[in-house]
Amino acid sequence: MQVDAKSRARILVAEDDRTTSFLIASMLANEHYETICAKDGEECLEMVHSMRPQLLILDLMMPKVHGLDVLKQLRGDERTRNMGVIICSAKDYKTENEQARELGTYEFLSKPFSKDELLDMVQRFFERDSADGEASVSTALPTAAAADTFRPQVKKENGTYVLWGTRGSIPVSGPQYVRHGGNTSCLEFCHGNERILFDAGSGMREVGLSLAADPPCKLHLFITHTHWDHIQGFPFFAPAYISGYDIAVYAPPNIDQDLESIFRGQLDRAYFPVQMEDMQARFEFNYLNEEPVQIGDMTINWEYAFHTGSTVGYKVEVGGRRLVYMPDNEFLKGYLGPPLSGLDREVETIHRRLIDFCSDVDVLLHEAQYTHDEYSEKIGWGHTSIANACTLVKLSGVHKWIIIHHDPAHADDFLEDKLNLTRQVLRDLDCDVEVFHGYDRQVGYL
Repeated sequence: MQVDAKSRARILVAEDDRTTSFLIASMLANEHYETICAKDGEECLEMVHSMRPQLLILDLMMPKVHGLDVLKQLRGDERTRNMGVIICSAKDYKTENEQARELGTYEFLSKPFSKDELLDMVQRFFERDSADGEASVSTALPTAAAADTFRPQVKKENGTYVLWGTRGSIPVSGPQYVRHGGNTSCLEFCHGNERILFDAGSGMREVGLSLAADPPCKLHLFITHTHWDHIQGFPFFAPAYISGYDIAVYAPPNIDQDLESIFRGQLDRAYFPVQMEDMQARFEFNYLNEEPVQIGDMTINWEYAFHTGSTVGYKVEVGGRRLVYMPDNEFLKGYLGPPLSGLDREVETIHRRLIDFCSDVDVLLHEAQYTHDEYSEKIGWGHTSIANACTLVKLSGVHKWIIIHHDPAHADDFLEDKLNLTRQVLRDLDCDVEVFHGYDRQVGYL
């Protein structure tokens, strides 16, 4: 068919969505095709017999008469048996495709589509029609070439992190804790062949079981502080009992006791049936200094947190991406006012190092343990409120915030309500950060 003959080509568009119908009709009219529209399957059948179009562009999910039933009626009528039909639908499933193919269609145009796709398909139909002398019915539906198929893959080149424990204070169990889990603090970070653990709460038992299935290797364990909920999983860490493992332990300086003595103390005969001498792994205990720790391509920095005792948070940097882990931090200690509006320069100066430490990180794992009412009764306990944690996130400009160190008294339903409240506070601050609650065995990619 020649271009100047387009005006003699009549096309019926059967589409119930007015916007889509208008869009298709406009595209065709601009190319000088005569175009008419039907808003449902019943009207489509009426117009086919009254208007006698050369081509029908047919949606499947049509009111009154379904698109496939329209096709059946057309093929059962001698007058319309060979009418050209292009299926235009978002419902591109195998079952519908096979039925449409059996009923004879020229081609299948999947929504959403481009103007060029539509016009090219229509032009090819009429060129083929002109060459054959009549409208041709194809039994083949187009399939995407292998090279055109979009196959997204998770990008893992900057490391994988797994939350093995997201509770604070003490492990909890029961049906009300199923969604978020009940293990205390433990985070695993993997990059290449290197494995790093942060904190040794009860979640350390599970990560130990997963590690023990592989050959022994060197592990790095960074402790934020030595409160029970951050070290209580150490006696149950399976690799500690396997020869060939090297376990380097790091902790902040100025703790009350020698670091090795604290870990040995958990294995005292009065508390535990196995002593540290029974462990087969080789241990080394290290105190952090001002220099960052370099492990393979990863750089680990640290900063003091606002918490009782010598407590820090850690930052992992690799491939230009950054993750901060800070489970215990009473940011803006004692502040009960609205976020941001009541802060003065002196208060912000006190917290400036911490704000800078978290600035522009890709993933922040940080607590928001208390509601406003809870925090007013627990000032000085070493944990922050929702509003104060949101202030840190806003001032730091983090990209994703995963809330951890859930209070053991907070069951799943309470935490869901608490997350909704957190999101509301962030919206009020005009802060569009992604925010989620961490849960046991949650996997993420930096």
